[in-house]
Amino acid sequence: MSIPAYNDGKAADALRTIGEVAKALNIRPHVLRYWEEQFTSLRPVKRSGGRRYYRPEDVALVAHIDQLVHHQGYTLRGAQQVMDGQKTVFHTPSAVLSGDVSVKLRQIRDRLALALAAT
Repeated sequence: MSIPAYNDGKAADALRTIGEVAKALNIRPHVLRYWEEQFTSLRPVKRSGGRRYYRPEDVALVAHIDQLVHHQGYTLRGAQQVMDGQKTVFHTPSAVLSGDVSVKLRQIRDRLALALAAT
């Protein structure tokens, strides 16, 4: 997983706030806080007042979780299993994303609806 490019003048290895990470990865802060509870390997540094600071490796981990959950369709438990090495990673073939497949699926759905209506 790649770490997003920041354009804020900080060094690439600088700590990032939860807001900066949320904005860079387009993930809401409450989701990041929830993922901290669900993924024991995701532990950003917490300073006084409970303010979170994400290291580059934390950001990479969040990006990996995001890829599994939001782009490959894993549940949180499934993503945990992938990250623990208990499950293989599912890669969506590019053909599934093409318009032709979408049209074919709609045609199949329509035929099934007609068949169910006839019974």
